[in-house]
Amino acid sequence: MTYAFCYHFQLEDPLIQLKEDSKWIDVLDFHWRLGIDGLSLGSILLTGFITTLATLAAWPVTRNSRLFYFLMLAMYSGGSIFFLIGVLGMGLYGSNEPVLDLERLINQSYPATLEILLYFGFLIAYAVKLPIIPLHTWLPDTHGEAHYSTCMLLAGILLKMGAYGLIRINMELLPHAHYLFSPWLVIIGAVQIIYAASTSLGIGSITNIGLNGAILQILSHGFIGATLFFLAGTACDRVRLVYLEELGGISIPMPKIFTMFSSFSMASLALPGMSGFVAELVVFFGLITSPKFMLMPKMLITFVMAIGMILTPIYLLSMLRQMFYGYKLFHVPNENFVDSGPRELFLLICIFLPVIGIGIYPDLVLSLSVDRVEALLSNYYPK
Repeated sequence: MTYAFCYHFQLEDPLIQLKEDSKWIDVLDFHWRLGIDGLSLGSILLTGFITTLATLAAWPVTRNSRLFYFLMLAMYSGGSIFFLIGVLGMGLYGSNEPVLDLERLINQSYPATLEILLYFGFLIAYAVKLPIIPLHTWLPDTHGEAHYSTCMLLAGILLKMGAYGLIRINMELLPHAHYLFSPWLVIIGAVQIIYAASTSLGIGSITNIGLNGAILQILSHGFIGATLFFLAGTACDRVRLVYLEELGGISIPMPKIFTMFSSFSMASLALPGMSGFVAELVVFFGLITSPKFMLMPKMLITFVMAIGMILTPIYLLSMLRQMFYGYKLFHVPNENFVDSGPRELFLLICIFLPVIGIGIYPDLVLSLSVDRVEALLSNYYPK
């Protein structure tokens, strides 16, 4: 349904399309309004794609399966009190009635203090969702306890809502405050570079190239992150071990899982020809060409990014060596070492194709958002 809906999207039109406006509560004159533009089209496709494959990945779950699928989809409804406060403050300001229509709020101006407060409230909400240091401590425990199909939704879709919200709400509706906060976003992204925070760098650069790179990074990390969690989960299900120091030699009985895990790890560390490389390269060019930053800050941020590019292969390659290489014997029956089946291979190939496709021809994604990004930045800087 998602792909049929996006089929009718006109790429040359940067405005909101395919609108749906229905009355919700007549007494209060509340309407249910939906629409998409170039900024949201890629995220919509990613959501439909990863959700479909995550549902397929959860096929082996048989215990309370109905409740499991219900709770998995209910994750989309999770919110934040800071987000709610920001929405109410923005909707109630300067009007006798609540205004939550995005197209009307784009043209709304706010006093400087109120705009900064609204921006900060949304920033906290999205920082928890992304997550950004030091609001990230909930994420490791969540990934450790959840089923790997749920981790696919979490890493591939839900965490991307924070980055999308920064672009859609903070950057588009609160441009003056974003202009003030953007250097801090770049600093946070530089400090957090070992957490793959290229998206924050792209959003903070306030350039056409940087913002398109941030959108590309959102989609690229959605594909790669979801797949790595799926592969880690399927491997742990087979060997019944979860600690790296207990693993070793898995590549011998499970060569297909080893091949795909290695391939997506290379994509994560930005190997040329894959989507991760293109996304980081575009963000990097957007940052160094940004007129907002002087030469010395650019050099410092570039240095930190270079450190991140060194650290990422270190921990990824160390993980691969510990898990898959060597001849460590397991005290488990041999029948547990079953390699990927047709269902898992189909899922992995479905995600691997867009990772390679975007890496070779990034216009597959950039063509969706370039016009909308230009429209967003055209009147962005304060006069």
